[in-house]
Amino acid sequence: MSSTAPAHVQTVELVTAISDHDMAELCEATDAAIIESGGFGWVEPQGRTALERHFRGVLLVPERELFLARLDGIVVGSAQLVKPPRNNEAQAFGGQLTHAYIAPYARGHGLARLLVARVEERAAAQGLRVLNLDVRATQSTAITLFEVMGYQRWGTHPAYARVAGQTVAGHYFFKLLEPGRGRSTDKLMGESA
Repeated sequence: MSSTAPAHVQTVELVTAISDHDMAELCEATDAAIIESGGFGWVEPQGRTALERHFRGVLLVPERELFLARLDGIVVGSAQLVKPPRNNEAQAFGGQLTHAYIAPYARGHGLARLLVARVEERAAAQGLRVLNLDVRATQSTAITLFEVMGYQRWGTHPAYARVAGQTVAGHYFFKLLEPGRGRSTDKLMGESA
């Protein structure tokens, strides 16, 4: 008789409201990622009050969308899609993937890849043709994931962040997105397809 561990259920959802229970799990996952130095701008854990205020604020900003990643129904990470404000017509075709992370206790199941893919799908569905992101050079696992998923590094900022008293470089990436219909991004950008 073989003893195979049951598969974990992975989901990613776009949310417009967060229950108190989900907020508690989200804040725990966020602080865990901060402590482990992975995927969030803070370098010190913020605690529930500050994080709850942050996430409730994110939900109020029209240009931001919040995605929650769940493992077996428990919120273990998140990401944000930031769209240009309406007064930035020149860059209206591009969005920003930001604050993408999975708590350390939920890594290794492919959930980070699913989270990024869902943000990309949403961005493309809304007509965005390029997704930008930036990441600290010390986050090698995230960098590998982005490169494997087709993101192209276009630059490095040598004084990107300060972490634990050290100046850390940061890398800038982009990925061209294909819309579900209409002209291809390559044709729109003036490249041959």
